[in-house]
Amino acid sequence: MTLWGRILAGTVLLGVAACGSAVPAEPPACGKPKTPEVRGLWQCGPTLDFTPINSYEGEFAGVQGTEDAVVMIDGRCTGTLIEASAGPVVVTAGHCVGLGDRALLVFNFEDAPDGDPLVTEGTVIEQALEPDYALIELDVLPAVTPVLLTTRASERLAIIQHPRGRPKVIAEGRFLNSCNQLVYYSDLDTLVGSSGAGVLNREGHLLGIHTDGDCDETGRGANRGWTAEVIVEASPYLRSEDIAER
Repeated sequence: MTLWGRILAGTVLLGVAACGSAVPAEPPACGKPKTPEVRGLWQCGPTLDFTPINSYEGEFAGVQGTEDAVVMIDGRCTGTLIEASAGPVVVTAGHCVGLGDRALLVFNFEDAPDGDPLVTEGTVIEQALEPDYALIELDVLPAVTPVLLTTRASERLAIIQHPRGRPKVIAEGRFLNSCNQLVYYSDLDTLVGSSGAGVLNREGHLLGIHTDGDCDETGRGANRGWTAEVIVEASPYLRSEDIAER
């Protein structure tokens, strides 16, 4: 199968399956997560608020310098190239890939792209489900600036993502809480395909990675992801000094 055929196949799969878990609408954060199950995902809030990244002019305009590091993985997940002492790697959700997998990664897959798409492959060098993360070492590093890791949240958060394998979009919402190694956020839309996307603070630094879309059919509830701090603690590759902002 060709490289673009693999992308298309992954995108088709997004229409029939999604990973997530349900949490109660009240309280929206820090409850005990239920066992993940396969189900359809819904937006958080009354409307689905995605903006194509190159059309975005909202309050997170500063993250435009971050978006080049966001990548689509196998047509079915999202990842982010992050800075690390041992060399830049792509971080994504552990349920997106398996250890040792060869993943197909596409940078700059966007509406009105500001550069040529870069298609490369990489090897999954770390993978876990608790915390739910994976690291991918790329065959070819793109000419983009890796994103810095942080433990500092801001009142508003943003996620740059490839929902359902579509061109890159941004969504923003409210930071709720960070506890039990997870970060929670509301009215911040994600869909299947958004798994593994970076949860960004106002400075465009990566606070966590999105792993679970937990809003119900009415849009009530909260989404969540694992914090960058717990991922660094779990990773043999990453080091404490890779968290640039605490």
